[in-house]
Amino acid sequence: MDRRSLFILVVLFLLWESAPSLQVHALNSTDVQAAVTDMRSKSYYGFAILLQMLNATSQPYRTLTFLMPSDSELSASPISIDHLEDFLISHAVPMPLLLNDFLHFPTGSLIPSGVENKMIRINNRGRPNFAVNNAHIVTPNICLNSYIRCHGIDAVIKYDNGSSISS
Repeated sequence: MDRRSLFILVVLFLLWESAPSLQVHALNSTDVQAAVTDMRSKSYYGFAILLQMLNATSQPYRTLTFLMPSDSELSASPISIDHLEDFLISHAVPMPLLLNDFLHFPTGSLIPSGVENKMIRINNRGRPNFAVNNAHIVTPNICLNSYIRCHGIDAVIKYDNGSSISS
């Protein structure tokens, strides 16, 4: 990791730690329902259904940004009920980020995913060509009516060894 990426990661961590209101807010059913409504309004029905299935069994513990593959991408990806939470959290960033927030990260920056020790690599070529790992953000800023943020992406996120942190 170069110095600039490390600096961005440290700043991101410090901002996260200095914003207790983001950590304290536990999502409730109203937040989830508002996000699901926003997802459906942009035809991300599959991800909305998965989130509702997860919400029926457990609750996300803080605000998140979901990176949502399209319904066709979801249907091509084998997702088992046993691994539903892992799948959704692997497509999440543990803080609410609009596209403009993402655009502050330079190419090569690593930001935490919802999965411990898995990082999301930023490829910032500007608003029309912004990518996280192997997926481009194609429909930004979908969820705006709750503490959940979400963006449509064009692929299921894949992680490689370069986006893991060793323990």
